[in-house]
Amino acid sequence: MSPSPIDRATLDLQYNARATVPDIAPMLHDYASISAQARNTLPCALNVAYGTHPDETLDIFPARGERPGPVLIYLHGGYWRLLSKDDSSFMAPTLTQAGITVVAVNYSLAPAVTLDRIVDQTRRAVAWVHHNIAQHHGDGRRLIIAGSSAGGHLAGMVLASGWQQSYGMDAAAIAGAVLLSGLYDLTPLVETHINEWMRLSLEDARRNSPLFALPKDHGAPILVSYGSNETAEFKRQSQDYLAAWRAQGFQGEYVDMPNTNHFDLVLHLNRLDSPLVQKLLKLLALSR
Repeated sequence: MSPSPIDRATLDLQYNARATVPDIAPMLHDYASISAQARNTLPCALNVAYGTHPDETLDIFPARGERPGPVLIYLHGGYWRLLSKDDSSFMAPTLTQAGITVVAVNYSLAPAVTLDRIVDQTRRAVAWVHHNIAQHHGDGRRLIIAGSSAGGHLAGMVLASGWQQSYGMDAAAIAGAVLLSGLYDLTPLVETHINEWMRLSLEDARRNSPLFALPKDHGAPILVSYGSNETAEFKRQSQDYLAAWRAQGFQGEYVDMPNTNHFDLVLHLNRLDSPLVQKLLKLLALSR
């Protein structure tokens, strides 16, 4: 599906996720409060460094059970300028109980750093997990990359080709991905209010667009979803990426999530009965 030309005012509205809900505050509160409860009640290793910058840290929640669990690495959203790992472990209670080790990744935020820097940080975080998660009851050969909104974009950049060798990363270690309300072609954002803090040139946007960096050889199964009330552009972004993934011959599935929005969709990762978690568990069973 190719986007038709859209004027600046319409683009701004289409990419204004906050405008799709009456109030974002309750959902941001849930991110933070459930994550804090997870840190306070679950076995975990907090503020583990994956790099030398103070922002380059992880929170790790080991899987329950005797065997090292597959690892869900969560990359938070916030349009690359908001939130942190402290808001990003709300799925740990459900997923660790289901035998999955959870890693919440912190990264630096725009406009203090460029998107190139953020992408580099998330890739280094994934490579660190691949090599070191065995120390935390995780299987570094079975990684699930998950992200919501801007985090969905970053997950797509982890799935992208061309970076793994220089980071010491084995692409085959990625067993799947959960991509929620992501942005996979950033070129439309250059003409929106988002570029007031992202400061992307058209070249920057294209270089950092997962849609234009699809893997050629190894493409793990992906689950793609978005809130039922999202804008047409957010839906199109996910539909286009999923179609392109499948066109490469890789497995990809759309997960319908009725009665959800851009912000509460990801909270369903903390519900064992949610379609997202049930599809994730099925994906992991197939990856054994």
